[in-house]
Amino acid sequence: MESSGRRTPPPTPPREWQLRPTLVLATLSAAFGSAFQYGYNIAVVNTPHKVLKSFYNETYFERHGIFMDEKVMLLLWSCTVSMFPLGGLLGSLMVGLLVDKCGRKGTLLINNVFAILPAILMGVSRVAQAFELIILSRVLVGVCAGISYSALPMYLGELAPKNLRGTLGTMTEMFVIIGIFLAQIFSLQAILGNATGWPVLLALTGAPALLQLLSLPFFPESPRYTLIQKGDEEATRQALGRLRGRGADVEAEIEDMRAEEREERAAGRLSVLSLFTFRALRWQLVSIVVLMAGQQLSGINAINYYADTIYTSAGVEAAHTQYITVGAGIVNIVMTIISAGTVERLGRRLLLLAGYGICGSACLVLTLALVFQSTVPELSYLSVVCIFAYIAGHSIGPSPVPSVVRMEIFLQSSRPAALTVDGAVHWLTNFVVGLVFPSVQEAIGAYSFLVFAGLCLLTAVYIYVVIPETKGRTFVEINHIFAKRNGVEIPETTEEAAGVGPHVPSVPAKETSL
Repeated sequence: MESSGRRTPPPTPPREWQLRPTLVLATLSAAFGSAFQYGYNIAVVNTPHKVLKSFYNETYFERHGIFMDEKVMLLLWSCTVSMFPLGGLLGSLMVGLLVDKCGRKGTLLINNVFAILPAILMGVSRVAQAFELIILSRVLVGVCAGISYSALPMYLGELAPKNLRGTLGTMTEMFVIIGIFLAQIFSLQAILGNATGWPVLLALTGAPALLQLLSLPFFPESPRYTLIQKGDEEATRQALGRLRGRGADVEAEIEDMRAEEREERAAGRLSVLSLFTFRALRWQLVSIVVLMAGQQLSGINAINYYADTIYTSAGVEAAHTQYITVGAGIVNIVMTIISAGTVERLGRRLLLLAGYGICGSACLVLTLALVFQSTVPELSYLSVVCIFAYIAGHSIGPSPVPSVVRMEIFLQSSRPAALTVDGAVHWLTNFVVGLVFPSVQEAIGAYSFLVFAGLCLLTAVYIYVVIPETKGRTFVEINHIFAKRNGVEIPETTEEAAGVGPHVPSVPAKETSL
């Protein structure tokens, strides 16, 4: 093909970047110091709950000369559990402002204050004879988890080249699960889940934060943030050189960022309020709400918060539940590693659909097993198998993959506002499940898992109908795909001028009101 007397060279195939030491170490530092806090503090109060309740009761007796009423104890313990997701909700509302003002890496570093301070308070709560310090600390460490759960995927997704974005995106959930698993190990009665070890158990949440404070400053800020929001092209080039390897040609990636910047200028930077009225992002916004609500309302944290109770109701002896919980943690880690290794091969949609299918089926069989185990005692073993199957299914798709998709379907201009909404939905539904599930379980017993099965089905149907496959696509290409569903037009020159890949035909905006 010739134009103006010159032959157009054939397009250069996209470079398949490999993991480099700087990228690996930056990911480990960011994820271990951030997502770990979320997982660790979800599970750390589960196994030693009897020991902690005894501390609450003893403290109350020393103050008032009588032991707590059972209803007061239930209220205090419900607060202890539910203050963590409430803090997460508060943190998620702060993250949009922080990542814009302080950067992605800067936000993660500042966030360590909300891990180190509560670690100190929980560590001294026994000496101070103040269980209120534990409840307050659960709010603070929840803020830490809320900020990191939104800022970390943004940081990792903007560090990664597009062919590794899925793998690095799953690291958020991977380290959440590692945190859950280590909490389960350390919470064993033989280790720290006892009357003398629990202050250390709770205070350990500060260790990853200290490690991140010592290591993360040596790694680059997000190149996209540096170029698009700071306008520092030379610093961007240096950061990409460190992340992609010495001598790497990073110009194509910088050109991709410029294309995203042009679309950002056309759309303007969006606040949370304007995001809800911006037609061009209507289906992206609905999609992250469904993904985050589906992730939590499918029942995973009902199992995380009340695993021991569920195993006991399934017929497992109380002394053995802590070891079954550890076994479930191993399944969780193994399946998440499989997800991280296959997300760039199988794609996001397939893993999400397969995961929700397994979870829904496990909930149905678990309901039947719990209903009939009084007649057939051997069904208690099937109940445990169903819980393990549910955890495996959730670890394949619903747990790790939304962290990837929610970052990919928004451009730089709308990403902070979108992740604020995303985080708020995530933590609000998390809070609702933790607060409501015990009452639902008491009211309808085993049939509570039918509710989770139905929600798994509804979420899977939405994913199948609405959410496109984002594997291997640039942020701009994904934006063009959603433009067709949103019924808006994106100028053709955006991608062609940038040379970032084939253009997805735009659809003229429909004359309908918002």
